[in-house]
Amino acid sequence: KWRVVLAAFLVSVLIIQYGICQKVEPKPKTKAEKRPNGKPKTGKGAEKALAPKPKADQTYLTQVVNKRKFQKVGDTLTIQAGDTLELRCKGNPVQWTVPAYLQEDDEGRLRMVQHERYGTLILANATVPDTGEYICYPMYCEDKECRKEYDKAVKVFIFFSDPQELFVPSSDYYEVIQLRTNWSTVLPCQVTSPLAKVTLHQEFPPMEVKVDGTEISFDVKKGFTIHRSKQYHAGSLYCIASLGNLRQSSTKYMLIYINYPTAPPSPAIQASSDTVTVGKNLQVTCTVVGEQDVVVDFTWKYPGQKIGRPPYTQDSVQTVQVDGQNRQRSETVLEVDKFREVDQGMYTCTARNLEGSRSASTSVKVQSAGTTTRPKKQNKDTQQ
Repeated sequence: KWRVVLAAFLVSVLIIQYGICQKVEPKPKTKAEKRPNGKPKTGKGAEKALAPKPKADQTYLTQVVNKRKFQKVGDTLTIQAGDTLELRCKGNPVQWTVPAYLQEDDEGRLRMVQHERYGTLILANATVPDTGEYICYPMYCEDKECRKEYDKAVKVFIFFSDPQELFVPSSDYYEVIQLRTNWSTVLPCQVTSPLAKVTLHQEFPPMEVKVDGTEISFDVKKGFTIHRSKQYHAGSLYCIASLGNLRQSSTKYMLIYINYPTAPPSPAIQASSDTVTVGKNLQVTCTVVGEQDVVVDFTWKYPGQKIGRPPYTQDSVQTVQVDGQNRQRSETVLEVDKFREVDQGMYTCTARNLEGSRSASTSVKVQSAGTTTRPKKQNKDTQQ
């Protein structure tokens, strides 16, 4: 009997195992199979499904409108003068940068407070001069050392508007600005409202200056930019802003054109002889060949200065051809009359322009009996 029962049990086990082996695992459906024709989900809720979640460490600014209301801040923000500004920046710790006017003297109106998860900037009784860029930098700290994370900084340009003031006031009636060759120049006539219409004007002769967006452009956060300064841009200019029935003029900007060099000068120095007989005359020449209309100033250091020997120099400027182009040759010649033993040593010429200075040197000795003289040219350029 027990043999029959055992045989029946074994047969049952074999049948169950055979059934399990025949069972096929279903293939996981692809996105295309889940939706007919592989079409993505559309309609209500689709945006929510596709929108990426903000990163956990993403830095952002919010404005505290009231104790229970917050709004995310964009590139610009407009606040009425006299109101209180409160900004929150995510991070611990964070560091704030504010316009120069507030950095110099905030009169106790500005407070910065660090909380557990965010930093707060509070500016009470805001004024028109507070207009400018406000930046929050998250800080990365190791032990007690912290540094700004510049790539995570968030910025907002805030206009503090006043119905009676269209320009941020300036203490200067005239502001002198240099127009440098091939450099952009900014006329910072900063308005207090992004809605103001701003035009650029020339004082003499009186006329509106054309702003084409290429040679001259306007940015409501910066003012007018002259992208490639030319000589005809020089003169007295000012801005006019209008909003509604109000029309006002800005500070006047006196633009002075300067042919600004691209590099410091490179002087070459040559003595009339590297050895000089006592009682004879010596000439040391320093030459710079460079851009036209660039002023080069020369100064000398020479052994005779130690005993009060005055410098006698002859300076000249002329136009020369170099590789088919007009260049300016600036030259100075130091003359040493009746050479003495105290005049032997190192002669150094320093040439300077607006971009910097470089020096060149050569040495001169007293001639010994039986030696011959020869011109010597030696350059030892050093940039300052």
